[in-house]
Amino acid sequence: MSAPFSRALMLSAASALALAGATAQAKEAQRNTATPIKHLVVIFQENVSFDHYFATYPHAKNPDGVPAFKAMSDTPKADTLEAAGLLDTNPNKTNPKNADAAVAPFRLSRAHAATADQDHGYTAEQAAFNGGKMDLFPVNTGRGDKTGDGAFVTKGLVMGYYDGNTVTALWNYAQHFAMSDNSFSTTFGPSTPGAINLVSGQTNGMELPPGYKLEADGTYDKGRVVPDGNGGWTMISDLDPTGDVCSKGKTALMTGRNIGDLLNEADVTWGWFEGGFDLGVTNANGTTGCARTTTSQVTNASPVDYIPHHEPFQYYPSTANPTHQRPASVDVIGTNKDGGANHQYDLTDFYAALKAGNMPAVSFLKAPGYQDGHAGYSDPLDEQEFVVKAVNDIEQSPEWKDTAIVIAYDDSDGWYDHAMAIVNGSKIPVGNYDVLNGDRCGAGTALPGVNGQPAQGRCGYGTRLPLLVISPYAKANHVDHTLTDQSSVTRFIEDNWLGGQRIGQGSFDAIAGSLDGMFDWARAPNKALILDPQTGEPKA
Repeated sequence: MSAPFSRALMLSAASALALAGATAQAKEAQRNTATPIKHLVVIFQENVSFDHYFATYPHAKNPDGVPAFKAMSDTPKADTLEAAGLLDTNPNKTNPKNADAAVAPFRLSRAHAATADQDHGYTAEQAAFNGGKMDLFPVNTGRGDKTGDGAFVTKGLVMGYYDGNTVTALWNYAQHFAMSDNSFSTTFGPSTPGAINLVSGQTNGMELPPGYKLEADGTYDKGRVVPDGNGGWTMISDLDPTGDVCSKGKTALMTGRNIGDLLNEADVTWGWFEGGFDLGVTNANGTTGCARTTTSQVTNASPVDYIPHHEPFQYYPSTANPTHQRPASVDVIGTNKDGGANHQYDLTDFYAALKAGNMPAVSFLKAPGYQDGHAGYSDPLDEQEFVVKAVNDIEQSPEWKDTAIVIAYDDSDGWYDHAMAIVNGSKIPVGNYDVLNGDRCGAGTALPGVNGQPAQGRCGYGTRLPLLVISPYAKANHVDHTLTDQSSVTRFIEDNWLGGQRIGQGSFDAIAGSLDGMFDWARAPNKALILDPQTGEPKA
């Protein structure tokens, strides 16, 4: 045996031992949890208010020819439009400011799964709330479809809702596991603030790119980033992350810490897995790189699979993978030794890790564009296929026995919801961006920004969103009323793996409600529920 070859073998053996040691250390950190949950999978979807999907839960219309839904007799009550008596007598119908779009909530069928995207801006949502009267959604966040009739072509479309004949899988999950009827977006606004709040609870601390120019009103990029009142910046709208090779237009970075930083310090395995992140794949339609697309048979739209402003960890230099570097192997997915991928992966990497018995302790799943549920280019039926496949695969894996799956959303898309819970006020010092209560949003001193001073531009909670927990340890057929928000997911991770450590720097995690009320830690009462991805109904 030659000396170079012998040396190579020794180096290879040393590398293998180092990798085995790192893997063992990570698995030990993974085992030391405060609850029986050893794996958390967060399925993070797009643009749905709670009432948009659960307005009449658990009562579905059940017309012929569609998946039927029949609720269990002991289904608990939830704070829905039906329960609140707001289906027919509704303030949006009686407020004349809504003009021809002044309509009551109405049912959208499976045939109407494809709809127009609604206005879900930080200011527009506050205006729709109208000081808590919740009666100006059509005029402020509504957008009509180009085809159809009646309310469909007016801004009154924003009052539409689905029932268990369309979002059948989610209703079945709610029946067999736990659902919240009191969970909100952390702040008002669209996708990027929602994604950032999920992983850090802090939309303050934006860093603008070199050579930036401000708008005349002192904001950046037409008010997407606003002054926080202390010389810093707060994000209130969508911007792509600076440095991501797929980013377009004006961009920005975050300067604070996120949950990935805390998990890395504790050597707990984790990853964000997003459709389209692997730029080396060519889709069946010939698209590749950042331009990979998939056409929906429901909407006929072909959005890109990877949407940069939906990937929150790309905004932080400490957790970004700007070139979309691939992991060194399936074995190291989720570890701090993943070959430069820095915990940012393609969705296919999650399934590869799951199949290999290497699912990280904490996994965030993001659908390709056409399946993320975002009205305008996605829809509930394509979304259902994505969610059900992910849940089925996890339930059929050995890891199911100690896994919790959280289904959560980034924002409401502006769809009508009747609930409000303001816990943090704001008065942005320029322009007219905070309008919930006249010239401001909420009251009191704002929570701190990353520099410790009160930071404006973080008014919330925003709109109520769906939140479900699927787990052997989830309470069965349970509706939880605990006040929670997107950063409650961060809090669960912190409490379960990190001894209750908080991100700090003014993160909402410090005041976030707990998800514990959705679990039964004394026993694991729930069996797997395998659903049909097409219909959302239980498989025989």
